[in-house]
Amino acid sequence: MNFSLILFLLVLFTGFFYVLDVFVFKPKRKMAAEQALAGAGGNANLNGDAERRIRQQYMKQPLWLEYSASFFPVILFVFVLRSFVVEPFKIPSGSMIPTLLIGDLILVNKFTYGIRLPIVDKKIIPINDPQRGDVMVFRYPLDPSLDYIKRVVGVGGDVVEYRNKKLSINGQVLPVKQLDKYYDPNNFSYSLQFQETLGGKKHLVLNDEDAPPYVIGAQSFRNRDNCKYDVTGFRCVVPQGHYFMMGDNRDNSSDSRIWGFVSDEQVVGKAFLVWMNFNDFSRIGLFH
Repeated sequence: MNFSLILFLLVLFTGFFYVLDVFVFKPKRKMAAEQALAGAGGNANLNGDAERRIRQQYMKQPLWLEYSASFFPVILFVFVLRSFVVEPFKIPSGSMIPTLLIGDLILVNKFTYGIRLPIVDKKIIPINDPQRGDVMVFRYPLDPSLDYIKRVVGVGGDVVEYRNKKLSINGQVLPVKQLDKYYDPNNFSYSLQFQETLGGKKHLVLNDEDAPPYVIGAQSFRNRDNCKYDVTGFRCVVPQGHYFMMGDNRDNSSDSRIWGFVSDEQVVGKAFLVWMNFNDFSRIGLFH
């Protein structure tokens, strides 16, 4: 379901009746009210309250118009806010644990990577490009109707390697610091936990000790010739205008290792805030 398209159609529908009311129906109601007041002008008992009641009676919108036209400003505000400023999402999977948990309700900045036309997602004003380390929402390359969230690991021209569960960018192994094991209460399991520095920012990643280092289930995708897989992992050269995405839960994430690169046209925005988690209010706050 394309929620942006539904909102846009609602804007058109309610906006049509809003404009019709302002320029056609409202002047007619005002004229009828003035005529009613003029007809009652000879009534000595007509006072301010009576005049107000007459005006309210004639100026009141019909129910069908009230429910169509009066919602236009609210729907327009939501459409503009969601299309150009921030958009809410809910985290459905554990691929970004421990940064984001299942059930986190997050906000995504829609303008930091440029202003895009809603519905068609065409960038009209470039502002910034996604950077290594950003947590980004994008259209899933294999099904653009789905939104995915992962971390930007490589940008156009980068050489991304992940061998024996060590990530390197352009030949430089990323610095990591091993922390206490992470306990997942949903799966009743422990994972190795590391603090990784990428793009000058520190974030947490998980590794499953029992998972193999090689990629399982790599699919056929555009520019797949840019990637070489072996028993120790993979090496990919990121095409220009594309991004290599990985989940922080490294051994439990379907990401660019499997379905390929994300193009700039598929970018939705930068995730930056958990605004609610009904199971854990302490989750509320900024993240990176």
